[in-house]
Amino acid sequence: MSSVHARGGRWAPWLYLAPALVLLGGLLVYPIYQLGLISFLEYTQAQVSGGAPTTFRGFGNYQELFSDGQFWQVLLATVLFAAACVVSTLLVGCALAVLLTRVRAVPRLALMLAALGAWATPAITGSTVWMFLFDADFGPVNKVLGLGDFSWTYGRYSAFALVLLEVVWCSFPFVMVTVYAGIRAIPGEVLEAASLDGASQWRTWRSVTAPMLRPILVVVTIQSVIWDFKVFTQIYVMTGGGGIAGQNLVLNVYAYQKAFAGSQYSLGSAIGVVMLVILLVVTLVYLRLMRREGREL
Repeated sequence: MSSVHARGGRWAPWLYLAPALVLLGGLLVYPIYQLGLISFLEYTQAQVSGGAPTTFRGFGNYQELFSDGQFWQVLLATVLFAAACVVSTLLVGCALAVLLTRVRAVPRLALMLAALGAWATPAITGSTVWMFLFDADFGPVNKVLGLGDFSWTYGRYSAFALVLLEVVWCSFPFVMVTVYAGIRAIPGEVLEAASLDGASQWRTWRSVTAPMLRPILVVVTIQSVIWDFKVFTQIYVMTGGGGIAGQNLVLNVYAYQKAFAGSQYSLGSAIGVVMLVILLVVTLVYLRLMRREGREL
């Protein structure tokens, strides 16, 4: 009888999770299956309209993609841009989280409300607002900085910098709120002991706070990597679809151009699969490195 109860106990968590797993299967597994399937087919506008039969290409779409020099340029730009966004978001979010623990209730409430307002703003709305702020003719930023009619979206690096600022602005609140909650959960006796030992604020953060926040930092880092690697709206809106001659393309916008602007749906799907694989590899490698160092997640 006890063994029956034990087996029933092992399956009980899965029974509770079954509705959510079924929902996730419908929302995630099936679209990913379709994405992978289309990436192995010859699927263009001709096949969509029924003017030509759908044929199996195998890895032909991937061979065509990997032999395209522009793909590798866009991939490198995406990796560098995402890395800059992740690092900047984590630095700003963690710094403001520490600041929240140092200020009084009213400034803390004001900062939290302002950050949550930025977080709740839709990406397309925030991008449009930032475009106005940095507009070459009417933007207040150029007037304050005395830049005249300087166009931020004309140059490749200035356009990427402008988009990076907007991405950080709408992303740091998640890091700030999550890290702040983690800091508040640290026992006050631990921080007080570090202060009594003469540790500076930076030393306390590096040697005490950050190690205790490591599980939270792992989560926000992985989330930031996923979000920033697949940025689409900000790049598409602020650079007009990828910048002059595609100088500001990232993989998500590149896939959109291939699939919808060029009607090469199979190539667009192949890019999507490549992005999925890269994100899975990055996440698994990061978790493996953390576990190898003996850190509990």
